[in-house]
Amino acid sequence: MNDWHIVCDFDGTITRTDVIDGILQRFADPSWEAIENEWLTGAIGSRECLSRQLSLVKASTSDLLGYFDSIEIDPDFPDFVDHAIDLGASFEVVSDGIEQGIARILARNYVSLLPILANRLRQVDHDRWRIDFPYASDACRAAAGNCKCKSTPGTKRVLVIGDGQSDMCVAASADFVFAKDRLAEHCERNGIAYARFSSFAELPALLAQLPSMGTARVKPFNVETQERFHHV
Repeated sequence: MNDWHIVCDFDGTITRTDVIDGILQRFADPSWEAIENEWLTGAIGSRECLSRQLSLVKASTSDLLGYFDSIEIDPDFPDFVDHAIDLGASFEVVSDGIEQGIARILARNYVSLLPILANRLRQVDHDRWRIDFPYASDACRAAAGNCKCKSTPGTKRVLVIGDGQSDMCVAASADFVFAKDRLAEHCERNGIAYARFSSFAELPALLAQLPSMGTARVKPFNVETQERFHHV
């Protein structure tokens, strides 16, 4: 897999829950939900959504760190990372979430050397916060805080692993997608080449079934994988 680059989502993909939603549920004014609905309907992009929502959070540093330390990840993710890298793939965690939380959660689970591209939380005072977007792009069609399409090197084929709305834009330009939940439904509706999964324990076997087809988009390649692999 030397010619593959893996772009892996964090919230709801590596973790069992959405970390930012958990922060908002615990520490934000309830009006965050109305902002969330604006984003879900496409009225605003995730950058505007996150900026407005995080301004509603009132929590100390210790509150946030304690919450990050309560987050569980898919227990098979660390072994999958080792497996993919051993095969020669490059690997990045690319998230519209919070870099500090992702780094802390992964390090607690012995995954500490992966590049992380995510938004950054900044403390305004002792219990107020803002969010910065170092990987935003004004050209991003989704107006995302983190434009995941910027994580796709032109010299490699791209495998996206994700679960939701923030992964939909990059999935459209990927060579293949491992998807669950809303992302799997999106791929199905839009004819994007994908395989559905529910746990990272399934992914080594799916990696072994990815064909080598130069720079062409991946297609299903035998009868046995037709039920798992979907195509344009």
